Amino acid sequence: MSVLDNVDASTNLAKNNEVQLLVFKVSSITDAAFYAINVFKTREVVESKNHYLTQIPSSHPMLEGTITLRGIQIPILNLPAWLHMTLTKEEIKKSNILICDFNGVIIGLRIMSAFKVVKKNWSEMHAPESYSVGDNSVIMNDTRLEDGSMCLILDYEKLLADVIPQAMVDVNEGKRAMEEFDIPMKLRKGTVLIAEDSKTAQKHLIQIFENANLKYKIFSNGKLLLNYIASLDDPSIIPVVITDIEMPEISGFTVIKELRSNSLTAQIPLIVNSSMTGDNNKREATALGADGFIDKTKSHNIIPLIVEAMNSRENT
Repeated sequence: MSVLDNVDASTNLAKNNEVQLLVFKVSSITDAAFYAINVFKTREVVESKNHYLTQIPSSHPMLEGTITLRGIQIPILNLPAWLHMTLTKEEIKKSNILICDFNGVIIGLRIMSAFKVVKKNWSEMHAPESYSVGDNSVIMNDTRLEDGSMCLILDYEKLLADVIPQAMVDVNEGKRAMEEFDIPMKLRKGTVLIAEDSKTAQKHLIQIFENANLKYKIFSNGKLLLNYIASLDDPSIIPVVITDIEMPEISGFTVIKELRSNSLTAQIPLIVNSSMTGDNNKREATALGADGFIDKTKSHNIIPLIVEAMNSRENT
C-alpha cells in the first residue's frame, strides 16, 4: 500500500484548519532531516531505477532531465542539490521520484524515500523569523512529528522559480494588461491586504501591485492579517483582502470564515491566490464566501479579478 493511500478529502481538512503532509527524506543518512509537502500537491511516488532519464541540453543544472510517465514528459528536479546535498551513485540508484502537481505544472522531485502522511492543524505549523531572513531562504515553516523530530516545509514556489521560471507568473504581462484598465477609486486610494507566506509569491504580488501603483500590506500568515484587521477602527476602508490557502497559524480558509462571520468585515471582497487549484478547493473557497480564486502562476491577472469582485459587491 502506498503512503499516499487513505488521504482525507481536502475540503474536510480545510473546514478544521488542518492539512495533511507527505513526510519524506532526501538522504539515506539515519539522522537526515525530514521534509514535507501538502499531499494535495502530490500524485505518486515512483522508483527512480524504473524510469529512464533523458537529458536536456543547456538546461538549469538542477533540472536533471525528463522521464516519461503514462505518456507524459515530466521534468525531474534535483531537490537534494537545491538543498546543497550531494547523493552518492548508490543513493541515486535507490532514490525515488515524487511526482507533484503545481497549478497544473507536473514535475518530479528526486527524494530518497517517502516516510508517511501526517495530519496537522495549521496552528501546529511554525514560521520563525529566521526563515524569512534573506532572499535565499528555502524553508517556509516547520512542525514536529510524533517522536519530536523536526519536519521542514520548503518553499516549493521558490524551487520552481529558480529552476523552471517560465512556469511562474509573468509580472510584465500583468503590467501590460493594466495599461487600459479602469481602477476603482477605493482601490486606488486604499491599501490591499495580503496574507502570503511564500517569499517568492510575495515578490510576484509586490511587483504586480507596484506596476499598477497600488498600495499593499503583506502579512506572512492569516493570523497576523486577522489581528491587523481587528485593530482597525473601520475595516470597511479595506478595498480587498487576498489570501493564500496554505499558511502557518491560520489557513486561508479560516481567514475567509472569520471575515465572513463578522458583520464589520463580511462585505470586504476576498480573493484566494493559491497553488492549491483543485476543484474541491475552489468550491470550498466559494462556499465559504470568497469572491474569486486565482492560481499563483496566473497572478498577473489578479487586479482585473479584484476589480470584478469589487464591482460585483458594489452592485449587490
